[in-house]
Amino acid sequence: MAIDTEKNSYTIIFAIVMVLVVGSILAGLASGLKPLVDANKRFEKQQNILYAMGINANEGTSDVAFISTDKVEEEFKNTITKQYIIEGTEATVTPEAYLIDIKKEETKAKDPNYTRKLPLFEGVKDGNPIYVIPIRGKGLWDAIWGFVAVDKEMTVQGVFFDHAGETPGLGAEIKQRYFMDDFAGEHIFGDSNTFKGITVAKGNADPKNERKTDNAVDAIAGATITGDGVTAMIKKDLKMYVPYFKTLK
Repeated sequence: MAIDTEKNSYTIIFAIVMVLVVGSILAGLASGLKPLVDANKRFEKQQNILYAMGINANEGTSDVAFISTDKVEEEFKNTITKQYIIEGTEATVTPEAYLIDIKKEETKAKDPNYTRKLPLFEGVKDGNPIYVIPIRGKGLWDAIWGFVAVDKEMTVQGVFFDHAGETPGLGAEIKQRYFMDDFAGEHIFGDSNTFKGITVAKGNADPKNERKTDNAVDAIAGATITGDGVTAMIKKDLKMYVPYFKTLK
């Protein structure tokens, strides 16, 4: 008996079968590609952490170039000596720190009964311990994030910033060398050893960024809201680590 392809029922059944077949194929592809996707995410995080520490493939004065993916894992293992989960003044050494999603932790912390887990990466550069702190905030259009490398005094040794959708030529400039390099040497604490963070300031009157104890860097022209977002995420996230860093002094 021939199938009547003109019937509505045939069209509906055919569509359902195709959805199931295509869905199965896509699910299989997603499952098969997951290890590769996870590896790429891991390499990207390692590249960003190392960049904040000043370990990169930069050649020119304006380059932002990362350690290549075929070398980054080995470099990360050689550089990062410990990973911690910080809770207040307590630090637990664990490789699980690498897996912490700070966005999810921020959401969980809205519950007053939940103790937020803060990941921290300790490495060595030029024989000195360097600590890398992940940060996350909100720019003009979407999320902004990064890593801040500090010494025991929480003096900045380097940073890396990135964004999801800031305006090209304006807020998107937070990931350019001329902006990120200004943070090196900046102090997190102010007078009387009080936490102040770093402000991305308009009219800072320090174009060469020679003042490292003013807790400020020059803003990007035309990117006030993104700059304010960088200021806010630095102050919000680094402040949570202060109790632990005070135990290191």
